[in-house]
Amino acid sequence: MNNSRVTVLGIAIFLFAITWAVFGQTVHHQFINYDDPLYVLDNAHVRAGLTWRGIGWAFTHVHSQNWHPLTTMSHMLDCQLFGVNPGGHHLVNVFFHSIAAALLFILLAQMTNRVWASAFVAAVFAIHPLRVESVAWIAERKDVLSGMFFMLTLLAYFRWTRKPTVGRYLAMSILFGCGLMSKPMLITTPIILLLLDYWPLNRFSRAALSKLVIEKIPLFALSAGSCVATLWAQNFALGSTQFLPLQWRVTNALFSYFEYIRQMFWPVDLIPFYVHLENRLEIWRLLIAAISLIALTAIVIVRRKQNPYLLVGWLWYLVMLIPVIGIVQVGLQGHADRYTYLPQIGLDIALVWLIWDLTKSCLPRRSASASCSVELTARRAKAGRPQKIILSSAAAIVLITLSSLSWRQTTHWRDTEALWRHTLAVTPDSDVAHAGLGGILFVRGQIDESIDHYESALRLRDGNVAAHFGLGRALAAKQKTDAAIFHFQKALSIQPDNIGASNDLGVMFASKGEIRDAIFAWQQSLSFEPDNADAANNIAWARATAADPDLRDGREALELAQRALRSGGENPVALRTLAAAQAENGQFAEAIATCRRGEELAQKSGDRAMAESLHNCAESFRRGEALRGTQVSH
Repeated sequence: MNNSRVTVLGIAIFLFAITWAVFGQTVHHQFINYDDPLYVLDNAHVRAGLTWRGIGWAFTHVHSQNWHPLTTMSHMLDCQLFGVNPGGHHLVNVFFHSIAAALLFILLAQMTNRVWASAFVAAVFAIHPLRVESVAWIAERKDVLSGMFFMLTLLAYFRWTRKPTVGRYLAMSILFGCGLMSKPMLITTPIILLLLDYWPLNRFSRAALSKLVIEKIPLFALSAGSCVATLWAQNFALGSTQFLPLQWRVTNALFSYFEYIRQMFWPVDLIPFYVHLENRLEIWRLLIAAISLIALTAIVIVRRKQNPYLLVGWLWYLVMLIPVIGIVQVGLQGHADRYTYLPQIGLDIALVWLIWDLTKSCLPRRSASASCSVELTARRAKAGRPQKIILSSAAAIVLITLSSLSWRQTTHWRDTEALWRHTLAVTPDSDVAHAGLGGILFVRGQIDESIDHYESALRLRDGNVAAHFGLGRALAAKQKTDAAIFHFQKALSIQPDNIGASNDLGVMFASKGEIRDAIFAWQQSLSFEPDNADAANNIAWARATAADPDLRDGREALELAQRALRSGGENPVALRTLAAAQAENGQFAEAIATCRRGEELAQKSGDRAMAESLHNCAESFRRGEALRGTQVSH
């Protein structure tokens, strides 16, 4: 192994080491109540592990308002390997991020032949505090997974430019498709490839722009397909554009472009949710942001020939942020740390290469005499030493500082309470933080305290769907049924596909004996998620046991009970519902056998109440009596 390969291997190991030194602590972190339930804990398909049926579901269904089947499948594989132990899920995030950082180094080193500059860019990418959200948050698996495929796509493209073959182009396209199926933010990748054509690949000097664009048409087609899938999947996403005027979105986008740069140099007080500025942005701040962006754009254009990396790095940053800059608003955040995961690389490249050029020592001019070549080489080496010493020292200081800040920032993500209390310490008026903290207090049984936080969230923003949903659950626990119904309905008016809210709304109606309204609420759940086990089970129970004969439907009850079992797995509750449906259809022998199977499961799990209920149901079926009542089977 020659010296250059040893150096590359050593740097790659170093990148892995610093990444794990900063983020390895997440092995002891927990799931948090901010999207982690949506992506993992509350999704029966994901919890079931990686199965052929689950793979089919991932490709044919929207998951957490996104179509990203590879991300979904990676969560399934985690559950297959680690169950719901959060440490394993966290370490997989760190692993993918480590791979992405190492691949970035290899990519830049191969394209530019600047090993140490490439190493520093990759190191900053690996441990900058703005990376914490993407790595320490299980729900952001899509960032690190798509980042790995993005780097592989760029590497495959570089190999293709060296030797264009159908096989290499196909490999690049497949990797790009995998990246899009991990996170659709990669739709701008073909434009990034055009930028790399300009520098450092210098393909513009050998081919016309039209040719360079035409050769990427298949990649642009993949991006277009991903755009269509994303817009369809996010049809019901929070914060759709109808709630935010175009002027607010444009001004917030301008400010966000500037704010991400500020956070790059001053990464403190980072939080998971930044409140959208709406119409509250001061004119002077908007002017500073706009003037700065215009000035930087003008500089890179003027210097494009002398410093082509400035143009490429700046446009890389601007272009990659377009899908998440907020012109098409998805979500209620003003901006987010995770959105900088790949775009900031462009700024890192531009800055590192510029610093190298600006600090380059004034080397002696080449002598016309060949006899002076040895002396000239020695003089050049000696003259370059101060630059290397200064840059190496500065790089070490920067990396140590960033690592320290990232380590501290990562600790805030150790559990739900720590995250939201940190957020409230930074921004006390964060409705999202109040709702998140209310959620963990509710789980702990601190109902009154959770209600206080939910109400604080709604005072700050009445449109906070999570706060309405959470407050509804808390009020239901206090047996304030009508108030709970109001907040569940409010949550559904904001987010119609909130399955938890429609399911709980049905339970509230059923508790009042309003079975028709309960069924309608559960049907709303099934309209968005046909395989939702809770909704299917509840409707089946109502159709099998309703006192009103107009509401009973044995055939539908049996079909939905079987669907609930297929979706949620065999458990005593679902088996009791199936037994009730069988009895309603006159299948008493089958119903008795089903009860017996459910009773055995309940006894094994130590659920004596359910075991007794199933035993009593079986006794009714032996007498040839179907069940009648309004109690929800849960």
